[in-house]
Amino acid sequence: MTGIHFYIRRSVEQQIARYQNDLTEKHCQEVDNLYRQTRGWRHDFKNHLQTMQAYLEMGQTKQLQNYLRELTEDYNTIDIALRTGNSMLDAILNSKLSIIREKDIRTDVTAAVPSSLPIADVDLSVMIGNLLDNAMEACMKVPPQQRFIRLYIARAKENLYIYVMNSADGTYRRGGGHYLTTKLSDSHGYGLQRIDKVIQKYKGYRTRENEGNVFATEVLIPL
Repeated sequence: MTGIHFYIRRSVEQQIARYQNDLTEKHCQEVDNLYRQTRGWRHDFKNHLQTMQAYLEMGQTKQLQNYLRELTEDYNTIDIALRTGNSMLDAILNSKLSIIREKDIRTDVTAAVPSSLPIADVDLSVMIGNLLDNAMEACMKVPPQQRFIRLYIARAKENLYIYVMNSADGTYRRGGGHYLTTKLSDSHGYGLQRIDKVIQKYKGYRTRENEGNVFATEVLIPL
């Protein structure tokens, strides 16, 4: 019996490790894509200025207007809308928020943190990424007009404070005093575990609460 328990535990640990690696790779790819877009646009910026200067010198104002419009549209696709004071958090949040907004989810985001955080980039990505993934998945279970995510991240005295509130369908499962996934797949449950593991690693504190069709998660991590 002991051997069976060991095998089951080992199998679960391997599944979690695989999911963690997949998730980390996914988040890193999202962040890298955002940085690549930004770098590419900045690299071309000098060429854009030279082109606009040429249109201006030749008096081709109509062509200049069209070029500026196209340039603005191209820049808006990068969607670097949020600056928190921490470059890694900027990349994580902007990459996630661009995905969230594509799903017709209203967002209300406030984030301002120190430029340096005592949290490894991978851990920060896993924690924030999972929090927003879970909120996004919950929103997709309700009609578009009801979807919203509110995110607040700030320094609170000597702690990093994170608050996520999102719309939900009001269906929750609890077990062992904890909220459990309502999805058929295991990935969401692993995501909750990964959030908790990161918080525990940094001796933090976490609460999850629901009130009808609203779900909220609150995190405190010592700085």
